[in-house]
Amino acid sequence: MGKFFDPERGLWSLLSTLVDICGLSLLWALLCLPVVTIGPATAALYYAVVKAVRRKDREAFHAFFHSFRQNLRTGIPATLLWAAALALFLSGCMIMYANRGTQWGYILYVAYYVAMALPLGVLCYVFPLLARFTCGVGGLYRTAFQLALRHLPSTVVVVALTVKMTELTINHWWPVLFTPAVTALISSLFLERIFVKYAPELAETEPDGEPEEDQREEE
Repeated sequence: MGKFFDPERGLWSLLSTLVDICGLSLLWALLCLPVVTIGPATAALYYAVVKAVRRKDREAFHAFFHSFRQNLRTGIPATLLWAAALALFLSGCMIMYANRGTQWGYILYVAYYVAMALPLGVLCYVFPLLARFTCGVGGLYRTAFQLALRHLPSTVVVVALTVKMTELTINHWWPVLFTPAVTALISSLFLERIFVKYAPELAETEPDGEPEEDQREEE
């Protein structure tokens, strides 16, 4: 019975995780409202999910604001480039959707989505990379492209997850209570394994079993 009420495990641990997921999701949505802060907010969400929800290394909201402040300078111009790329993709989607009535139009519509998997994958890598590495905007996008291409199966999974969660949130507003943090959480299961290959110090524990220090790898 004692384990059941132990704040580090059991029911209280589950409730704490659910509160963190909902709180981080709402905080992310609020800080995305200025639009130009979407990047820093997304990087902060990813960082807080990895540090607080997965590893329990930090308090969730402290981790979020720490990352948000740290990534504002690089995150805002990265967001502007990200938004421009996303706008081009959505414009292409609308054009293809409007012309999907014919057989060839439908084939082109499907082919467009397949062809966009890699560019969308790059966009899905950018802000998690910002959360975990220190680099400029150019280095951020260059690294995102390289990783998205080298790890294409994981890229496809992360893109599909992000698209489906986005559709769910747009169609029914209430999932915003959990979809942002859950998307970051599931994505991190794939992305952290990739990041650790290139920066072993980002691993969950050091060889002596002690938790990692808060660190970002120079890129």
